[in-house]
Amino acid sequence: MSSDDSVNRIVSEAMRLREQKEKGYRARALKLFPPICAYCGREFEGGRVRELTVHHKDHNHDNNPADGSNWELLCVYCHENQHARQDVADAYDKEKPGRSADERSDYRPFANLGELLKSKKSK
Repeated sequence: MSSDDSVNRIVSEAMRLREQKEKGYRARALKLFPPICAYCGREFEGGRVRELTVHHKDHNHDNNPADGSNWELLCVYCHENQHARQDVADAYDKEKPGRSADERSDYRPFANLGELLKSKKSK
């Protein structure tokens, strides 16, 4: 057996286990909560329930308490919006762990504004 076959087998098994786990908490969430998007309030019935996704409030997909306290049902549009908003917030978060000082901007556009204004007044 080649190493590529071994890697493919491991990846396939990991994906299968993840899908199985997701189906588990999705089924539980659909039993706990009404089929309504927690963000936009749209109701979903019948085959349209597939448009609802389980959003982890703390963004940790391993945190799946039995009471569903870390979940909310969001429609696919609101779910995508929620993650996009989080990505933007993370990008602007200067105190984000792991971001080095070199990655932070030290440019201060108004640092000498007071001196500039004083020099213009004195002229």
